[in-house]
Amino acid sequence: MSQPWKTDQWFTSSWNHADEVRANLQLSSRLQIHDVTLRDGEQQSGIVLDAPQRLAIARQLAAAGVHRIETGMPAESAEDAALLEILAGENLGVQLMAFSRCDPKHVQIARAHGATGIVVKTITSKHLLREGAQRSVQWAIDTSIEAIAAARQGGLYCVLFTIDATRTDFPAYLEFLEKVCDKASPDAIAVADSYGVALPGAIAFAVRELRKHFKQPIEIHCHNDFGLATACTLAGVAAGAEVAHVTVCGLGERAGNASLEETVMALRCLYGIDPNIRTEMLYDLSRMVQERARFSIPSNRAIVGNSLYSIETDVVAELHRRCKRTPLEYLPFLPEMAGRPGVEIALGKGSGKANVAEHLDERGLKLSAPLVDKLVTQVRDRSRYEKRLLTAVEFDALISRVQE
Repeated sequence: MSQPWKTDQWFTSSWNHADEVRANLQLSSRLQIHDVTLRDGEQQSGIVLDAPQRLAIARQLAAAGVHRIETGMPAESAEDAALLEILAGENLGVQLMAFSRCDPKHVQIARAHGATGIVVKTITSKHLLREGAQRSVQWAIDTSIEAIAAARQGGLYCVLFTIDATRTDFPAYLEFLEKVCDKASPDAIAVADSYGVALPGAIAFAVRELRKHFKQPIEIHCHNDFGLATACTLAGVAAGAEVAHVTVCGLGERAGNASLEETVMALRCLYGIDPNIRTEMLYDLSRMVQERARFSIPSNRAIVGNSLYSIETDVVAELHRRCKRTPLEYLPFLPEMAGRPGVEIALGKGSGKANVAEHLDERGLKLSAPLVDKLVTQVRDRSRYEKRLLTAVEFDALISRVQE
């Protein structure tokens, strides 16, 4: 009997594979990962990457198997144009996408610098066009048509990127797209939850409806203002979206974007889709971006947090000791699957006999039961006093003290 929820690399929930759950999935066999770290990710406040850093990140993304890299806006940034040219000359085996206004000149500039595809941005919501751009819906339609035509004429793969899609009344959104596609057909349509305001169910609904109305593949681009970017991205993919837009560590404007690491690992372990990303590179990729962008993520961040598999609680530490040969009994996925460090048994206020025994075993020491109990108490007391985990040196000192 096939058990996709329990493999040699992960142990998830069999509920994910119930017929009632799988019946509603419309997963594409052509799923691609479109990384926007070097454009949307770098828009996060305070993030500044120089040319060598951006180049290193792009190369690492390509090495990890990302299908598409969005390199920025070459028509508006000399740095973006230079990066695009260098990457185009390296033949990394990844599609290089430029981001552009709906301006034929900008499209031509992207092509001249080596882009193989272009994401042309347009606003679909009447309110944002009126208040933000001080333009009409018809203007947005006309400029979209002009940009798509220029891209197709230049031989570029063209994605129509619909800003503020999720705050556009859905009938009006469909009408907008129909008017554009009737005059100039893009290769794909990207639904942008630009302000992170949609529920996963709403994204799934939109993707399903768009697939009924348009022959183009649907792409999904979600922001994280309510903490739902990855969930919404997965909902879009489950409803048939063929491209997921992500950033490393969820970097991006305001609360950021859908996380590359979370999206890829969830697709593989929970949905059973292998997007052909080298997941064993995710941890190092995450650390590289953090170091170069000079920012940090929470230590318990899903998939790549530094202390994700640091175990302090006595009950879980005991599970670790009992299940060393079968770690998936207490872990959802093996650490090495994401290229991250393995399980570490910590010493802190929540530690017990199992934690202490683990560290004594590492030192080849055997203590009597009363001394172990005394050592546990001192570990807990010291951790509460210091308000942190204990170091190896501090634990050695406590061992010496209880043996006096």
